[in-house]
Amino acid sequence: MLADSARLIAEGIGAAAAVGLVAGGWSYAALTPQSQIFGPTLIAPERAGEIALTFDDGPNPVWTPKLLDMLAAHRVKATFFLVGKYAEAEPYLTRHIAESGHIIGNHSWSHPNLALSSRKKIREELYSTKHMIEQITGSRVRYFRPPFGSRRPFVLSEARELGMSPVLWSAMTNDWEEPSAEQIDNRLANKVDALGRRGRSATIVLHDGGHLEPAADRGPSVAAAQMLIKRYIGVRRFVTAEYLQWGPKPVAVRTR
Repeated sequence: MLADSARLIAEGIGAAAAVGLVAGGWSYAALTPQSQIFGPTLIAPERAGEIALTFDDGPNPVWTPKLLDMLAAHRVKATFFLVGKYAEAEPYLTRHIAESGHIIGNHSWSHPNLALSSRKKIREELYSTKHMIEQITGSRVRYFRPPFGSRRPFVLSEARELGMSPVLWSAMTNDWEEPSAEQIDNRLANKVDALGRRGRSATIVLHDGGHLEPAADRGPSVAAAQMLIKRYIGVRRFVTAEYLQWGPKPVAVRTR
């Protein structure tokens, strides 16, 4: 009896460990920006000296115009991943982003966790946003960033079927809740410099909007973006998503 009990306990522990490994592997594949397990994504090329500034969750009627003015003053182009329902609410601002020479990408219609969404929901979120932005700007939407970076194979394949390349990142901090622009700037600069020492460029995420509040205070994020530009302008080249390259080759998954 004792031997049987011990065996059953060991088998239970082994099964739990296996489940934990599977869950951990799925979480890594779905959420880690560098992961290519669920399919290839654009991250940052293996060439030091470039920085791609990207901004999520806009357009923000208060802070996006200020951000655009700052970028224009420094002659820097960026990539804006817009939430569809906010783009619909701010058509003139959305058009202004495009007319200012920046790239506009698709960040879904309502910013759900697409890794946990149905296929129908994923299609609706991506198609509605792409269609809306293209109607407003007259330009094709060629890039997509999953909210929270969360994806599964169907999310990426659906984006590609709609003619969009998935884009993730290599440098991010919690700028959406950090009140200090200096802290945001320093943390991102440390990541940019570390990537540079490894011979890699940096794709930075900052937030000009908020997925829960379209007019969220993004003063620290905009100020940090200006600090980063002043820190690296003339030292590194600022680029848009057009200059990014695909991440490492996806890991082959064997199936029986």
